[in-house]
Amino acid sequence: MEIKEFIEKFAEAIEVEEVEILNAETEFRELDEWSSLSIMMLIAMMDEEYEKQVGDKEIKACQTIQDLYGITLS
Repeated sequence: MEIKEFIEKFAEAIEVEEVEILNAETEFRELDEWSSLSIMMLIAMMDEEYEKQVGDKEIKACQTIQDLYGITLS
């Protein structure tokens, strides 16, 4: 899996319409679309798409999309 694919799935999960504004260094909490519900949507996406079970604490420890990608690979 490449980070570009992960970014596309991330954007779909939290309903970012302009995926081209996202990159590995994007601080996802700064996005207008980010909300407390986004954490649950992201957890579901990681489980469904990558068979990776993560908790909200792991996501809260992340700052960038690259960080999220890293926990998906671990």
